[in-house]
Amino acid sequence: MILSAAWQGKRYAVYGLARSGLASVAALVRSGCEVACWDDNAEARGRANPFATRVDFLEEGLEGYDSLVVSPGVPINTHPIARLANEAGCEIIGDVELFARARGDLPRHAVVGITGTNGKSTTTALIDHVLRAAGVGSVAAGNIGAPILSLDPLPQGSAYVLELSSYQIDLTHSLACEVAVILNITPDHLDRYDGDFAAYAASKERLFAMQSDAGVAIDMREVAAPDPGARWSAALSGPHNAQNAAAAILACSALGLSREEIERGLESFKGLPHRMERVADKDGVAFVNDSKATNVDSVAPALAAFDAIHWIAGGQAKSGDLSALEPHYDRVVRAYLVGEAQDLFAKALDGKVHFVKTGTIEEAVKQAAAAAGRGETVLLSPACASFDQFRDFEARGEAFRAAVEAL
Repeated sequence: MILSAAWQGKRYAVYGLARSGLASVAALVRSGCEVACWDDNAEARGRANPFATRVDFLEEGLEGYDSLVVSPGVPINTHPIARLANEAGCEIIGDVELFARARGDLPRHAVVGITGTNGKSTTTALIDHVLRAAGVGSVAAGNIGAPILSLDPLPQGSAYVLELSSYQIDLTHSLACEVAVILNITPDHLDRYDGDFAAYAASKERLFAMQSDAGVAIDMREVAAPDPGARWSAALSGPHNAQNAAAAILACSALGLSREEIERGLESFKGLPHRMERVADKDGVAFVNDSKATNVDSVAPALAAFDAIHWIAGGQAKSGDLSALEPHYDRVVRAYLVGEAQDLFAKALDGKVHFVKTGTIEEAVKQAAAAAGRGETVLLSPACASFDQFRDFEARGEAFRAAVEAL
């Protein structure tokens, strides 16, 4: 666990006790801080460190607290906790900001921060993999893996590779990354920014603004993706992964790795679960789990990567506009529509793609498997959030895997 004397001398209120909130409470308490915490879920409150006081901040207010540490999932643009913090003169931060303030107590290290609308997880995991393959101590954290404060400090000369959502950046004020990467910015999560795309983009661009003059800023919106190298891993197939790999090459080069070390890492990378993950081949039909594709733009790379696709799409829609995918419709044999979005997507696809409404992923897999022929692909790439039927995209991907295994 990461602990720090830099946090001491202040009163902390921690609101939201999911993984990052629980880790924040534990780290602050063990660092000798005065901590109160709350979550509307009684079971979550029970899991928090017992030496933190339980206070319902919405009832009691935040007077006397120096810092409010909130989960990235709390919509601070609309949630009353933000108003209470502002009225009390209490700063609003997240666990990544606590980490930023603790860096001076840690062995000398580098931080690589990666943000963007799509490709963050793959690029973060890839950079971490290349570093470890080259013998550099590294860990992937932030919006991927374990909460940053729950990790043991890395030895000197190591790197913390952080996937950072716009929500996390909004709660971070002093993270000066040695290397910062912006992959791309397309409309997503605009409800958190009152529908203002410029505000969403500005949130992500703050990752550069927090850097010192010595930091390396990599803006992939201004970098052409290379042709994939002959030795790259099959997990890096597709044009979108060429951009992810280019970002990793630039980031690892900035950290001092040689071309040979980087190439070895690119060759041995195995990819991420739920991101264009080939879960099975049955009778010549490939079954690919791309459950992490939760918005329309993130589906395009998957449709571009395969021919003769039986496409499973739907869930909790972020948009009914599928026009960005039209250049790839000639690759789709049939779409199998599931969840809340099936009627919305049916209207968008009418006259453009053959489709059937199947309701559930299990039924979609059965029908797609029965229809697909040798050399074709059954692809779960939903273009939607999962919360209408699943707790998260991982659970949705596991449901797809289970349905495939049950064939």
